[in-house]
Amino acid sequence: MNSADPFESFRRHMSRQAHRVPKQWDASRGLLEKRAFTSTVDRLISAIKEQPLPDNVKAILLQLFEGERPQRVQDLDGEYLKQVTGFPPAKAMRALTIAFGLVPAPTSKWPMSSLSSEAIEGLVRGLTNPFDLLMNTDVASVLDIGTGDLSFAEELADQYGPQLHQRDRPLILHGVDRLDPQSQLGGPLHADSGRLHRLRQRQGLSFAFFGHQDVFNLNELDGRDLLAPRYTVATCWAPATPTFAYEPSRLSPAVIHEELQRTKGTFRLTRFGKEPALEVLHGTRALLFPPWKFDVIGPLALLQLLARRGSLVVLGSVDDQVFWEILAQLLDDPRYRPQDEPFHAANLPAIFGGIYDQLTNLPIGASVELADLGALRHQLPSADLSDSTNHSTGHFRYVRVSRGATFPGMPASSTARKFSAMTEEVPPWLVTLVPA
Repeated sequence: MNSADPFESFRRHMSRQAHRVPKQWDASRGLLEKRAFTSTVDRLISAIKEQPLPDNVKAILLQLFEGERPQRVQDLDGEYLKQVTGFPPAKAMRALTIAFGLVPAPTSKWPMSSLSSEAIEGLVRGLTNPFDLLMNTDVASVLDIGTGDLSFAEELADQYGPQLHQRDRPLILHGVDRLDPQSQLGGPLHADSGRLHRLRQRQGLSFAFFGHQDVFNLNELDGRDLLAPRYTVATCWAPATPTFAYEPSRLSPAVIHEELQRTKGTFRLTRFGKEPALEVLHGTRALLFPPWKFDVIGPLALLQLLARRGSLVVLGSVDDQVFWEILAQLLDDPRYRPQDEPFHAANLPAIFGGIYDQLTNLPIGASVELADLGALRHQLPSADLSDSTNHSTGHFRYVRVSRGATFPGMPASSTARKFSAMTEEVPPWLVTLVPA
């Protein structure tokens, strides 16, 4: 534990509790209601006394709850509570009720790996292909975010399905994508009907695909137990540009809008038949996209989504612009996150310095541990810009960066397969991450 801040480790623990169990987080709200609050405090005091905790943490928590027994959230000493937990009073109480076992764990029909993050890291370090983890862990499950035409899903099922079936182990493969299957927009990124049929019929594969789905709001699917609370692997191939190419915590809406107009052209919302569309005037051409095409969410939100849903995170075929925005969020030094300064080829060398040189000189097919190039960020801030508490949301204990679109023996998306023919494109990246 950091001697300069004796509560740092406990705050990290609280943050993980708050963000990795969304069903329990929702259920914890009821424990703060007036009729339940005093009972909640009594149960919390008993749990604090029973569980092993650092003496300084236990002492201040008991002082907060045993002194003048609070009758409502407003009676709590918010300053001390935030010092210990990192949260304001209501969120702190909810996180504490989860951490000390006052909120029952939700039941799910989906199995989840029992391996710790340390064990996952140990396995991944010994694998050149991160997806081989599926053959080396107790549960073989994958969540594919932005699954597109299902090309990656089919390659993954072809490669691992038969091997797992021979061992009498199922492969769980779920894909979500924001494209509406009924839309006339989106072209080749739509789920391929032939692949969809083959995946649904495959023996030994538990497959589900959810289209027209906001991947950052999976509450309905979770509520119906259609998704696992956590997968062995959560992956995203070719993270969308510009959706993840600009980080809103680093760049203001005005700067992002100006950059989009400068690089993509003027744009406006319109209609294509009966559906809304985004029209982009690129030179002399008018291009039509789904209406959300230029909605910028940023890599921080994507990283946090994948970290919540996967014991291992794999980002494949990451284009250069998205890659450097992701990297800026993973590295500790704030110099890599200059405010209102969009990344471009001319300023990347100055901003990232020696890290830029080492990564751009990485041969195609080669890999490097990011921690060997620079210190990793200890905590990621909340990606919710409306959250005035600006609390942290965990971090990654291991990050490996690989250069290239495809790798021998590794399943990949059709976008990754096409990169070799895109002679004017900078080679993309593969990022493998183990959440802490």
